[in-house]
Amino acid sequence: MRAVRTVVGPRTRRDDVSSRIAFQEDELTDPWVALEPGADPAERVRILRRAHETFTEVGTVPRPVRAVVADSWRRSARAGVGPDGTADVELTDGDLGTYRSEHPLARVMPLFRELMGTFAADGEHLLAVCDAHGRLLWVEGHAETRRNAGRMNFVPGARWSENAVGTNAPGTAVALDRPVQVFAAEHFIRRVQPWTCAAAPVHDPRTGRVLGAVDITGGNGLAHPHSLGFVQAVARAAEAHLALLAPARPGADTPRLSVLGRDEARLVTGDRELRLSRRHSEILLLLARHPEGLTGDELLCALYEDESVTPVTLRAELARLRGILGPGLLASRPYRLTVACESDLAVVERRLATGAVTAAATAYAGPPLPGSQAPAVVRLRRRLTEGLRAALIACGDPDLLADWAHAPWGEDDIDVWRALAKARPTAATRTRLASLEAELTTPPGWARP
Repeated sequence: MRAVRTVVGPRTRRDDVSSRIAFQEDELTDPWVALEPGADPAERVRILRRAHETFTEVGTVPRPVRAVVADSWRRSARAGVGPDGTADVELTDGDLGTYRSEHPLARVMPLFRELMGTFAADGEHLLAVCDAHGRLLWVEGHAETRRNAGRMNFVPGARWSENAVGTNAPGTAVALDRPVQVFAAEHFIRRVQPWTCAAAPVHDPRTGRVLGAVDITGGNGLAHPHSLGFVQAVARAAEAHLALLAPARPGADTPRLSVLGRDEARLVTGDRELRLSRRHSEILLLLARHPEGLTGDELLCALYEDESVTPVTLRAELARLRGILGPGLLASRPYRLTVACESDLAVVERRLATGAVTAAATAYAGPPLPGSQAPAVVRLRRRLTEGLRAALIACGDPDLLADWAHAPWGEDDIDVWRALAKARPTAATRTRLASLEAELTTPPGWARP
């Protein structure tokens, strides 16, 4: 962090020396550490509270508020967060359990507990883990501290993203994708200001995608460079552990079908991975959804709009598919799969059915077989897409809405853009929405200026 000096009038040698000293101190200060060694925590809290009041009243951020905190306060205000707000609990009971069990960070929770559990309990701190959208998945540690944190909804299932509750370590860490420490009155919401926390993002080692963050929360004693280094080291250990683990699989012998966002399905069965033609993809998807089987006439109606297509054509396709799949997997009279087949589409449907909208949106890689014109696939695609987008609009989460709106299948979805403009009214969002609404009101055949 470099100092910016403004010269007003002549300067004395003493002024110049003082400026150089201040400049050097700024150069040596780590902007990501909340409290430098030797600083008085009580005095810093008083200064930060005055700065916070100034920002909430007039919108300016005085020094010595760190740049990372000042930027976060501004983002929080733009997102519509109020200083007297509180976190919303979005998942409870079974929904929370289902979502946590399927989350990738569930696989490293034993590691988090081993590395941080004793430290949290003995130091009267909390170990917390959130997902990539700032929703808390686990909050563990000292019992009395956990009860106190519960009064501000720092509990599993609550959303602590920066755009929901303002500046806080887990929410800001996933927003910035880097380790961050937040001390006392640096928190944007007043009821959180008695707390101090440090968090670091955890990434999927294979894709680099942010999976969430690991956080340590407690008193002012955590405002030390060591706590920031500690959570960063724990996050790196979790990533290394995930890299050693095999990808989660529904079962060694369960065929797995991927149809979301791809015109040609991918089938993994045993040690084989098959890429299917579009027609074979359609057949396998429909059979996977109908374990009881489908007759030849039912398959004909499901696959072909053209009523002139004969049963002979369908039988030829099924014979070729049977040869690709190998013996024993595809039976006839009725046509059916001899073993249960898991699909990525079914995963999204299950999550939607339990209300786990974030989990459903995370698993949704695009419309199923988007190029297919098979009547049954078109209906299936429409039902899944409309169900998910309706859930996203009802949820109103700006992160999820933005992910959908900026995806190829959502870039012209005016209803989602309207919901996003309401949840996160940025200039770019308003501009895009205005463009879509102008297109909607332009008569066919007219060219807009």
